[in-house]
Amino acid sequence: MDGTVYRGTESIPEATDFIKRLQDAEIPYLFLTNNTTRTRQMVVDKLAGHGITATVDQIYTPSLATRDYLLDKADTKKPLSVYIVGEIGLYQALLQAGFVLDNEHPDYVVVGLDNDLTYDKVKKAVLAIRSGSNFIGTNADKNLPNEEGLVPGAGSVIAFVEAAVQKKALYIGKPERIIVDMALKQLDVARDDVILVGDNYDTDIKAGINSALDSLLVYTGVSTKNQVAQQPIKPTYEINDLTEWKL
Repeated sequence: MDGTVYRGTESIPEATDFIKRLQDAEIPYLFLTNNTTRTRQMVVDKLAGHGITATVDQIYTPSLATRDYLLDKADTKKPLSVYIVGEIGLYQALLQAGFVLDNEHPDYVVVGLDNDLTYDKVKKAVLAIRSGSNFIGTNADKNLPNEEGLVPGAGSVIAFVEAAVQKKALYIGKPERIIVDMALKQLDVARDDVILVGDNYDTDIKAGINSALDSLLVYTGVSTKNQVAQQPIKPTYEINDLTEWKL
């Protein structure tokens, strides 16, 4: 959402107005973010700080998509066990769904962004995966922009584990189709009636392409026109800001 709905601590008035137009027209929508460190309520509060009203049911993250993916895999007779490398958003999504923590022999190791990452956390993840645990990565973003510059993202943490186990994670978040399919189930609308809006070609637009959805790239964030011009597959639509999009 950073770069599309807001820009760091700065609001994007055109985006705020766009969300208001969606609400006035009663068009269903979801905020689809790759952030796994925040709970849904924390995302709602973040949006409120930019003048955007949202409910927790309108927030969907890789944490929630991982939860839903694992629920589909779960045996009703026994709850799945997980070892988590991540923060409160990931922990809350999985533990509130009934998964149990297991630091030694979990069914799944789930790795996301962890600002308090330690060698010991990575070691436990590696040993569990090498012992047969399934390996899930929340999202592949190698870097995140903040006021200091480009800092390590979840993809960098996951790559650390991948290097040690010589095995790729199953990725859930954008640009993977898994999170989009799970989000569409929650939104409960036909695929042909959905457009994926974002500022980042590599995550947002590729998620649309991978999921056979129309996509709308808005040039208020990460991707530039020159970068997109070099891509073999273009977004369905491109605009400078969200005031240009008519509902």
